[in-house]
Amino acid sequence: MSAAGAPAPVVIAVDGGGSKTDAVLLSQDGHLLAHDRGPGSSPQTDGLESSVSTVDAVVSSVLGARGVGELAQVNLYLSGLDFPAEISAYRAGIAPLDWATDGTVVDNDLLALLRAGTDAPDAVAIVCGTGINAIGVRSDGATARFPAVGAISGDWGGGGTLGAEALWHAVRADDGRGPHTLLLEKVRDAFGVAYLSTAVEDLHFDRRSRSSVTALTPVVFAAASEGDAVAAELVQRQADEIVAYARVCLTRLGLTDQEVPIVVGGGVARARHPLLVEGIRAGLADVAPQARLQIVDAAPILGAGLLALAASGASAEALATARAELAGV
Repeated sequence: MSAAGAPAPVVIAVDGGGSKTDAVLLSQDGHLLAHDRGPGSSPQTDGLESSVSTVDAVVSSVLGARGVGELAQVNLYLSGLDFPAEISAYRAGIAPLDWATDGTVVDNDLLALLRAGTDAPDAVAIVCGTGINAIGVRSDGATARFPAVGAISGDWGGGGTLGAEALWHAVRADDGRGPHTLLLEKVRDAFGVAYLSTAVEDLHFDRRSRSSVTALTPVVFAAASEGDAVAAELVQRQADEIVAYARVCLTRLGLTDQEVPIVVGGGVARARHPLLVEGIRAGLADVAPQARLQIVDAAPILGAGLLALAASGASAEALATARAELAGV
């Protein structure tokens, strides 16, 4: 209880991506009080109404019987909030909900990833999971951001792209339009078909999910490990794209000669394939020799929780407690 006998204040943090949504309730001294997980809540892929409904469900779950008057802070970090107009629309979407106060923070989930990896005031975060995106921050509040809406905004990379490229090269190797590649055999095996044309037809007629293409990503790394030139070129291109994001963020923020952490997360990066990691390190050495690559295993909800606590005025001790308690979420 607070000094006046009122319930002690709590904070809520949400991290929502394409496949899952995490929400945590934290005491202001950093202890984890509740955690819930729901389906994906990216407004870009699921739509605004569906996203708001998912977020409302997990927030209500962790809030439980507590009254909204106990909330000191609510922070929401969602993939797909890349334009200011999208953030404004999301604020309007949650406005009728009783837990959404004027102080509710709504922003892109890259900020949660960044804080999960570092407390540095100058930093870059890059996510390479199903898709790819990045953000750079500077101590004075300046940021470097990208639209991140696919090929129309110049994006290349992540599991969706790598899987599609694996299939593309395998098909062309199969029919003779492209060079031989181990991807042909490995993609065929991954799909469990004798003929690749069967899988192509199944995809065309929606008898096979598009997510099965994204699931081909490990095939690219496996073929690259066996010396396949086509696969190795894809891995190197992925490394180059990650370096390009880092270079642009650091250049825009005037930090190319500073010792800045480059926080990289997402399933593709967390696999830590040697060719990918070596390619990233080599590229960073050329464009920003002082930058430090940091691949993050912690879930972004850790960073979301820390940001919510910091916004509520929590102490450094509370933040340390939260970092320890959220590490396993």
